[in-house]
Amino acid sequence: MIDSEKKIQQNQNMPDNQAAPQRPYRRGGGPHAIVPGEKPKNTSQTTRRLLRTMRPYRLSISAAIVLALGSTAFSIIGPRFLGQATTFIFEGAVRRFTQAGQPGIDFSSIARILVWLLIVFVVSSVFNYFQGFIMAGISMKITYQFRKNIASKISRMPMQFFDRQTHGEILSRVTNDVDLVGNTLSQSLTQIISAVVTVLGVLVMMLTINWLMTAAVLLMVPLSTGLIAFVVKRSQKYFSRQQKILGQLNGHVEEMYSGHVVMKAFNGEAESIKTFSKLNTSLHETAWKSQFMSGMMHPIMNFIGNIGYVAICILGGWLVIKKTIAVGDIQAFIQYMRSFTQPLAQIAGTTNMLQSTLAAAERVFEFIDEPEETPDSSESVQTDSLSGSVIFDHVQFGYLPGQTVIRNFSASIKPGQKVAIVGPTGAGKTTLVKLLMRFYDVDSGSIKLDQHDIRSFTRSDLRSQFGMVLQDTWLFNGTIRDNIRYGQLDASDEEIEQAARAAYVNHFIHTLPHGFDMVLNEDASNISQGQKQLLTIARAILSDPKILILDEATSSVDTRTEILIQQAMNELMKGKTSFIIAHRLSTIRNADLILVLRDGDIVEQGTHDELLAADGFYADLYNSQFEQSSAAVNS
Repeated sequence: MIDSEKKIQQNQNMPDNQAAPQRPYRRGGGPHAIVPGEKPKNTSQTTRRLLRTMRPYRLSISAAIVLALGSTAFSIIGPRFLGQATTFIFEGAVRRFTQAGQPGIDFSSIARILVWLLIVFVVSSVFNYFQGFIMAGISMKITYQFRKNIASKISRMPMQFFDRQTHGEILSRVTNDVDLVGNTLSQSLTQIISAVVTVLGVLVMMLTINWLMTAAVLLMVPLSTGLIAFVVKRSQKYFSRQQKILGQLNGHVEEMYSGHVVMKAFNGEAESIKTFSKLNTSLHETAWKSQFMSGMMHPIMNFIGNIGYVAICILGGWLVIKKTIAVGDIQAFIQYMRSFTQPLAQIAGTTNMLQSTLAAAERVFEFIDEPEETPDSSESVQTDSLSGSVIFDHVQFGYLPGQTVIRNFSASIKPGQKVAIVGPTGAGKTTLVKLLMRFYDVDSGSIKLDQHDIRSFTRSDLRSQFGMVLQDTWLFNGTIRDNIRYGQLDASDEEIEQAARAAYVNHFIHTLPHGFDMVLNEDASNISQGQKQLLTIARAILSDPKILILDEATSSVDTRTEILIQQAMNELMKGKTSFIIAHRLSTIRNADLILVLRDGDIVEQGTHDELLAADGFYADLYNSQFEQSSAAVNS
C-alpha cells in the first residue's frame, strides 16, 4: 500500500494524462549516487573537459605539484640520514669495546646528522602543508563553480526535464557528485603524484644502498600484488551487494517513516517488520563477509612485509659481515622497504577513486549540457499597464512528440472575468494553466495577454502577473510570516497581517505558539492541511496579481471556513481575471464563463445555466455529481 501511495503522489506531479516514467535507480545517497569503482562512459572526453575546468588554476596546481614533489623528496632523504646516524653509533660502540684507547661514539657527528634530519622533516612537512592548503582552495573554488553553474542551469531548464528526473537525481548531482570531484582534487590528485614519486625515489635510494637487497624487495612486489588482487576481486562483489542492500534497507525505513499513517491504517506492521528483518539479515551476512575480506588486506600486507624484513635482515647481515654495506644501511633499507609497498597500494586505491571521480564529473557535465528553455525575447513587452484579457488562439500542445494533449483550443477571456475550467481527469485543465504561465511553450497557435503573445514577455515579468492557489500546498521551513511574505518579498508586517485577515487566517495564527513567528517544520506537518491551505491563500492575496489561478483552493477546509474563504476570494477576484480549475461543479455556478474540456478540446462553453439548458456534456457531469451527492446523503 505504501508503494501505491508514493506512485500516486508522483503521478500527481506529472502533466495531465501522463504517469511518472519508471527510471531505474539505486537507493541510498541519491538515485544515481556514484559507488566506488563506477566508470565514466567517455573517459577521454570527460578528462579533457575536467582539465579545461582546472585550466584557470594551472599555476596554482603546478605550484602544488612542485611542493608535493619537494615534500616527497625530502621525506625520502630522511631514512638515509637516520641510517648514517645508526652507523656512527654502531661503529663507535664497536671501537670502544674492541679497540682500547680508540674514540667511542662521535656524538658531535650524530648531532649534526640529527639537525639535518630535523631540517629535512620540517621542510617536508611545510611543503606538504602548503600543497594541501593550495589544493584545498582550488578544489573548493571548482566545487563552488560547479554548484553555481548547476544552480544557474536549474533556473533555465525546461519543465520537461523535471518531469523525467526525480528530485533525488538532481540533488545527487549537486551534492554527491560535486563533493566527490572536489575531494579527489584536494586529496587524491596530489596523493597519486606523491605516491608515484615516492615509489621511484625509494627505488633509486634502495639501489644506491645495494642492488641485491633491492632485487629481493622487488621479488616481493608480484607476490603482494597477486594476493591483493585476489582479495579485491572476491571482496568487490560483497561490497557492491552491501551497498545495494543498504540502499534497499534505507529506502524501506524511509518509506515506512514517511508513510507511517498509511502503514498503521492497513495493519502493515508485521509485513514491514518482516521485510526489515529480511533485509537486515541479508545486510549482516554481506557486511561481515565484505569486512572480513577487506580486513584480510592488512594482515596479508604485514605478513609479506615481515617476510621481506626477515629476508632483508638475513641478506643485510651477510653483506655487513662481508663489509659490503654498513649496519645503518640495513635500518635505512627497512624504512625504504616500508615506504615502497605502501604507495603501491595507495596508487591502486587512488586509480579506482579517479574512475569514480570521472564518472561523477561526467554526470555533472551532462547536467550542465542539458537543453535549456528558449531564451526570453530581447525586446520584451512591459507589463505595467496590462488589463488582464487572455486569448487562446488555436492552441495545440503535447508533452511528448506525437502525443497531443491540447488540440485546436481557442477561447477569449475578457479582463475581470471569472473563468471556470472543468472536465474529466486528463482533459487538459492543468495543462492550460501551465501553458498560460509559460512553464511550457505551445506547439502551434498562440496565447495572448492584452493582445501580446506571452512569448514577447520575459518569463519573470509574465509570471509576476499571476497568483496561484493550488490543491497541493507548498510551504517551506520558516516562520509563518516569511511563508506569507513569499507572495511579495518587500511586504511590511502590517500588509502581511492584512492579507491574513482577508484570508480569515489571522485568528488561528494568533492561537499558535509565537503567532506569526512560529516556525513551520520541513514539511509543515506541525499545522493542519486546512491551515496550510489558508496560508497559501493569504500569500496569494498579498501578491495582489492581475490574474488568479485557483485549483480547487478550498478543497482542504471545512464547510464553514470554505464559506468564509469563498467570500474573501470573491472580494479578491473583483477586477481580476480568474481561472478556476474546478472539480466540484457546485462551486462555480456564478462563474462568468465555464470552459468544458474533453480530450484536449473545448466541447462547450457558457454560463452554468446556459450549459445546463444545453443538456450536453457539462449537464452530464453536473448531474452525475449531484446524483452521487444525493446517494451519499441517503446512505
